[in-house]
Amino acid sequence: MKKIFYFLLIITSTLISQEKTGSISGKIIDQSTKQPLSAANVLLLETNYGAVSNNNGEFVISNVPVGNYKIRASMIGYKSVIKSDVVVHTGKPAIVNFELGETVIELSGIEVTSDYFQKDPNEATSVTNFTYEEIRRAPGGFEDVVRALSVLPGIAQADAGRNDLIVRGGAPSENLYVVDGITVPNINHFGSQGATGGPLSYIDLNYVEGTTFSSGGFSALYGDKLSSVLKIDLRDARNDRIGGKANISATQFGLSAEGPITENSGFIFSARRSYLDFIFKAAGFGFVPEYYDVLTKFNYNFDKRNSLSYIFISAFDNVKFFNETSDQRYSNSRTLGNDQIQYVTGLNFRHLFNKGFYKISLNRNYVDYNFSQKDSLQNPIFLNKSLEAENNLTADILYKINPASEITSGAAVKLIKFRADVKFPAFVTTFGDTLTLNELYVKDNFIKSNAFAQFSTIFKNKIKANIGARVDFFSGIEKSFSLSPRFSLSYLITDLTSLNFASGIFKQSPSYIWLKGNEQNRNLKMIEANHLVLGLEHKIRKDVLLKLEGYLKYYKNYPASQLRPYLVLANTGAGFSGSEDNFSSFGLEPLVSEGKGNVRGLEFLAQKKFSEIPLYGIFSLTYSEANFTALDGIERRGNYDQSWIINLSGGYIFNEKWEASAKFRYATGKPYTPFNFDGTQNVEFYNSVRTNPLHSLDVRVDRRWNFESWNLIAYIDVQNIYNRNNVSFIRWDARENKVDEDSSIGILPSIGITIEF
Repeated sequence: MKKIFYFLLIITSTLISQEKTGSISGKIIDQSTKQPLSAANVLLLETNYGAVSNNNGEFVISNVPVGNYKIRASMIGYKSVIKSDVVVHTGKPAIVNFELGETVIELSGIEVTSDYFQKDPNEATSVTNFTYEEIRRAPGGFEDVVRALSVLPGIAQADAGRNDLIVRGGAPSENLYVVDGITVPNINHFGSQGATGGPLSYIDLNYVEGTTFSSGGFSALYGDKLSSVLKIDLRDARNDRIGGKANISATQFGLSAEGPITENSGFIFSARRSYLDFIFKAAGFGFVPEYYDVLTKFNYNFDKRNSLSYIFISAFDNVKFFNETSDQRYSNSRTLGNDQIQYVTGLNFRHLFNKGFYKISLNRNYVDYNFSQKDSLQNPIFLNKSLEAENNLTADILYKINPASEITSGAAVKLIKFRADVKFPAFVTTFGDTLTLNELYVKDNFIKSNAFAQFSTIFKNKIKANIGARVDFFSGIEKSFSLSPRFSLSYLITDLTSLNFASGIFKQSPSYIWLKGNEQNRNLKMIEANHLVLGLEHKIRKDVLLKLEGYLKYYKNYPASQLRPYLVLANTGAGFSGSEDNFSSFGLEPLVSEGKGNVRGLEFLAQKKFSEIPLYGIFSLTYSEANFTALDGIERRGNYDQSWIINLSGGYIFNEKWEASAKFRYATGKPYTPFNFDGTQNVEFYNSVRTNPLHSLDVRVDRRWNFESWNLIAYIDVQNIYNRNNVSFIRWDARENKVDEDSSIGILPSIGITIEF
């Protein structure tokens, strides 16, 4: 064995000792009009490598030694942009695309500096961008696009094993996901009906170019959500040859392929499968979650002005229960399982004209839920088979009036099919309320439509203003129309400092299951949240950004229970909803739009990008208060109120082979209602106490190998390295007749391996 080991070591060392090179390719376009920019300069900083874009805005830099680079794109009349974390390896070209914003005034004698932090032209506040590499290497992130957001200010810590986004005190149902321009109800496996959470995202990170996350005050371009917008951009296929990737991570393994079909078209495809079933079986769990997902994208360029893309993303989820022993039967009786099939598919056509572009999209979202919970004698506690299918047609157009001003507008219509078959025998909550639905079978069709317009302009190269409004229509409620005006302003105090403000009214329709859970729920109104955001932004240096933001959110018209006068549905939707939370999130009871709430907070963010100093990181600090009022008129802490949230995440790139990173998170404990000696709870103590503070440290080390035409990445990721026993939520153990503090898994080491060719 020793001889074999030394032989392999010598061969590997010999292969690696030879200098390996790769290439960088990409495209440079105008940030607003999406027109390709020719004759733009592209330079690898701190090297002599560079290129100039061709008539299609495309560039290629060849024979670049493997490593991690910073690359700058610049052009006269445009603000230059730097992108860091450009990893060159031998497996495939590094694909880097740029969107350059036009400068309104060129002043002689003034140096136009490059920017590591590119701003969304439609947003003034609360926006953060992540690149593929920043998401991939996040410690404890499972290479998941949603988990990477956990270090940002204003985002509460979710329950262990969950991807629930809880943004600035809002419910997990208040988040919008947009994948390649297509709205997706939920991007998580084992999703929560009516909400947007789950254990793990089904978007394959390998094909994510980057993400943009807005945590409040977003523009009129987005609607039907109250708290946040997460945009996920999928990249196009490589165009040099067909290649692929194989990877195994902490939760799944997968295979993928991509490459050109013709000179003007290409494809990407991936398929993944979980291996949690092997882990759960070995650990003796009474249930096993299994999932598969597939992703494919096809892109075709008719010519310089016209392009078409098609995506199909699907997830297949299944929970298997094993009830051989009494312990397994009891444990499973407390678990709400969900066998789920979902997919999103859509076509995007884009046409560029001289002063802008228009885009037409046709897409379909489909989710088939099959919830099941049974007692220890296998009698049904809750069965729910629901179907939600949405067919959506959208059209958007941007017109550039002059270098300083532009108009964006659009419209959409959505045809919805909903079906629910629910069996829910009389259930007594821990608060003593009796839920008496028994059976529900409903079928209905809805129509949603919207139209929006936004005007953006820049005054004297100092003040940028966005003013817009949107009108939404939903046939499922009596008051079908709603208006949502929005306004944002950014004032450039100096070249490095800006003052930002955003305000607006945000509307969201009640979920389909809430509307059909009781006949009178058709009287529900659009939920409303009013946002006020004020922030100061300052660059210490070109790669270090500081942000300080304060925000206010005022909620009204939130569905509140008539049967449970202490319950407002703003406090539901997180975790694996079932008997443990009294089936609160499904809304299967009489509801009225009389819940209200207010959230206020102050956030600080310091972000360092990878640069000539090979250190990167994020530090965020949040203080907030979230309070909601149900029908009984008593203001109480929200379920997701975590007063203090502190995050520190960062890493160091030693060379082209080694990288190490760590993430520390701390949050105030979550509110909960204490139990009496018999397992009941009293309304007067609703959310009156908190769990202990939550904190953990994750550490990760990455190692890269580059061979002649392929490369390998391996990492070890240790979550909760000091084995903190964080309590996720408090529940009652009826067998032991005591409180059960359900805690997260302790120290959790995992490894991942990716081979790319």
